[in-house]
Amino acid sequence: MDGFFYGWYLKCQSDTQTLAVIPAVHTSRGAHTCSIQVITEQNAWSVTFPADEFRRVGRNIFIGENRFGKDGIYLAIHTPQLSIRGKLKFGSLAPLKYDIMGPFALVPFMECRHSVWSMRHSVNGNVNINGKEYLFKNARGYWEGDRGRSFPKKYIWTQCSFSGGALMLSVADIPIMGIPNIGIPSLGIHFTGIIGVILWRGKEYRIATYLGARVVKIQNHMVFVKQGNMELQVCLLEESKRPLKAPKVGDMARIIHESAACLASYRFSKGGRTIFEFETDRASFEFEYFSGS
Repeated sequence: MDGFFYGWYLKCQSDTQTLAVIPAVHTSRGAHTCSIQVITEQNAWSVTFPADEFRRVGRNIFIGENRFGKDGIYLAIHTPQLSIRGKLKFGSLAPLKYDIMGPFALVPFMECRHSVWSMRHSVNGNVNINGKEYLFKNARGYWEGDRGRSFPKKYIWTQCSFSGGALMLSVADIPIMGIPNIGIPSLGIHFTGIIGVILWRGKEYRIATYLGARVVKIQNHMVFVKQGNMELQVCLLEESKRPLKAPKVGDMARIIHESAACLASYRFSKGGRTIFEFETDRASFEFEYFSGS
């Protein structure tokens, strides 16, 4: 399929270090390639590989010597800009009760479809990046994925693991896409889509458009969403963003910015009672909603 991408995002985080890796395959204008992106608090790298070095076997991705999947990550990359080697082992995964897309998983011509493979799992091992050691001992892991044609033009994404739980929230301008090359025109329909999950003390709370969630306010790097008697407010307080490549009709030509570990605050309430409220410097954020953000 032309103009298509498929990728995973695997984040590993201790109290002092953060490492996220993004293996992906992409096709655009007949060109097939795959890539691995690596992001830490201080840097980001992108390495492109020939498409024939990509293999997906069940819940495992292989790109050259590199391996990603339910058991963990093995990295072996050597370029003039990036030398990385190491192995990280995952503990038991925490999958969602059902697809994060809900009924939208059945809607054709979506620009991008999201997956969450594990909200929280343990990470153990070490990775050496350009001579710097990243050591993870009973650290926290998170694993998600995306597939489709392009990232949303405007979106906000945040993820955070914390004592007692983990959360993910994405708010995006969602177009219902056509496929011009086979004669299916765009419907010209847009809506603000919300998908989010809060894992708190073993209980899963789902916040999503298909369950009635709505955006109350997006302002000054703050997002406030409400669904029934549940409210979630997230606020990006201090960025530490690094550039990443993102798909645009399958081509990794767009530049977005992620703060892999930054200062943010979260407040979740239900029935007028605050379930949790905290500030952390371990949040991950992509705030691509306003021009110049």
